[in-house]
Amino acid sequence: MPLDRILRNLITWQRAGGAPLPAREMTVEAAREKYRANAWRPRRDGGPHARVRAADHAIGTADGASILCRVYTPEADSGRVITFLHGGGWVLGDLDSHDSACRMMAASLGAVVVSADYRRAPEFPYPTPLRDAADAARWTSRTFPGRDHVIAGDSAGAHMALGLAMQARESGDLPLAALLLVYPPVDPSLRIAAACEHPDGYLLSVDDMAWHYELYVPDPRRRREPLVDLINADLRGLPPTVLATAEFDPLRDEGAELAERLCAAGVPVRYVPGPGLVHGYFLMQEVVPAAAACARRVVQELDAVLRSAPVRAGRGER
Repeated sequence: MPLDRILRNLITWQRAGGAPLPAREMTVEAAREKYRANAWRPRRDGGPHARVRAADHAIGTADGASILCRVYTPEADSGRVITFLHGGGWVLGDLDSHDSACRMMAASLGAVVVSADYRRAPEFPYPTPLRDAADAARWTSRTFPGRDHVIAGDSAGAHMALGLAMQARESGDLPLAALLLVYPPVDPSLRIAAACEHPDGYLLSVDDMAWHYELYVPDPRRRREPLVDLINADLRGLPPTVLATAEFDPLRDEGAELAERLCAAGVPVRYVPGPGLVHGYFLMQEVVPAAAACARRVVQELDAVLRSAPVRAGRGER
């Protein structure tokens, strides 16, 4: 289907003063500031999910550092907990940029959501962000025992969520009920993205992804490691997964390919395409109705998984 009308107007407005400078042509701090400026900040009135309470907690990491986690507590508690890893290409993004999305998940699922502010590249390249994510997930498990635990993330956060689930499968010390992966990057070679229908995307391009991978994993040889090259990793034994993509996103085809490979590995998968949407739509729910509708469907699919509803495998409804 065509690009959503509201998204098209937003992109046209953004480009009215000339093509915006790509992140790869900025300094890292300038790119972060641009991301912060474009993100939807926490609203003082709490927005549509005002009854979700939020509190920040400092937690220790395995290497003796400290990171922040923001814990969202819903009014109605269904006995679930989500460790959420924000996107931003391992370089951008923070707790505030994803505040609204975390509030929506907490309210819609009746889940405590723990959003982890992992250390970012290039100051802290791979594997430090992934190790921080693991420390946050273990803190979540200890702090909220006896709950159905979901690891979730969007974009780079989804990449780490999948890697974390692979580690948990091997260690056996972090029981997981489900995975939520929203437009995950999984092919560091970028061959799939370069060959897709929209390699330049609308808010993300293949060149942008190359810049992010270069900062996150500066040694090209390490990009072949299973926790980075996820499309070629052993996917067997992972928890039921909800995987979402966006139609006008260079990562769409590798996300769809990942869903196929998960299914082939015996993992129950619910696949949610994002017709007419772009990369980052999960953060646009307050301004783009189509993004909000698709995000609701993603959350509904996760709710169905957690309720142990039947999960069908196959193309389309995987």
